[in-house]
Amino acid sequence: VQLQAYGGGLAQAGGSLRLSCSATRIIFSVSVMGWYRQAPGKQRELVALIGSTGSANYADSVKGRFTISRDDAKNTVTLQMNSLKPEDTAVYYCTAGMTMWGQGTLVTVSS
Repeated sequence: VQLQAYGGGLAQAGGSLRLSCSATRIIFSVSVMGWYRQAPGKQRELVALIGSTGSANYADSVKGRFTISRDDAKNTVTLQMNSLKPEDTAVYYCTAGMTMWGQGTLVTVSS
């Protein structure tokens, strides 16, 4: 498995969850890493991306609530999700370069 996602689960609105994704070293070192999500009946959408220099981009819907970070020593990218809303409910996918995808992890936020 080249991308392995961890975390997710159930949270109440206003709560927090953390997602992590580990990659092989060669993939991690050359890739923009990030997270997309897909809610039921909707298209997959960008959540956040982080480049090799640490520069990050976020979807407007998560700015100020989610933080993406990368640990180069552990080849891991983490998405800290705070102030969760029911509309954050989705399957979250880790990506490397938007060409490789993890298996998806479900995040459910109850109101």
